[in-house]
Amino acid sequence: MCAHPGCESAGEFRAPGSRRPGFDGPGEWRWMCLDHVREFNTRYNFFDGMTPDEIASAQGPYAGWERETRAFARAGGGAPPRWADFVDPLDAIGARFRPRTAQQRKDGRELSEGDRKALRVLGLEVDADRRALRQRYLDLVRRYHPDKNGGDRSHEKALQAVIEAYTALKGRPAFA
Repeated sequence: MCAHPGCESAGEFRAPGSRRPGFDGPGEWRWMCLDHVREFNTRYNFFDGMTPDEIASAQGPYAGWERETRAFARAGGGAPPRWADFVDPLDAIGARFRPRTAQQRKDGRELSEGDRKALRVLGLEVDADRRALRQRYLDLVRRYHPDKNGGDRSHEKALQAVIEAYTALKGRPAFA
């Protein structure tokens, strides 16, 4: 039921209750209907009952950061946590420190999966530069184009794939 006196509606929305002195948290919750929680929110003041110094410290950019959390608090000033103590299912931390594999470019420019696929169509490595891209494209066009290979039209699909791959790659920042 709604916590507002005399209201018979269901209390579906949570609103902060009164704060107990010395309690560092949300306090107790009251449950209210939509109309009464809206009314409550229009007159709610988070800073009600605080001194000017408490208000200034709560509004500071580092409010809440001045103390260590329990996870990082060191009992007796021990050593900091080891990297092995952290769970990193997405490999967000470990990937940064892993040695670079052959799948990355030496110049550090990123390649999308589409770029990698287009490079495979052209038969190039991931570290190919613009000159190598252009030279490989010209070689493959000479090999597959019917005007250059004696009228053999059996390579039309391969020619089309080469043209699409080159067109996709030539405008990419990695080959600028």
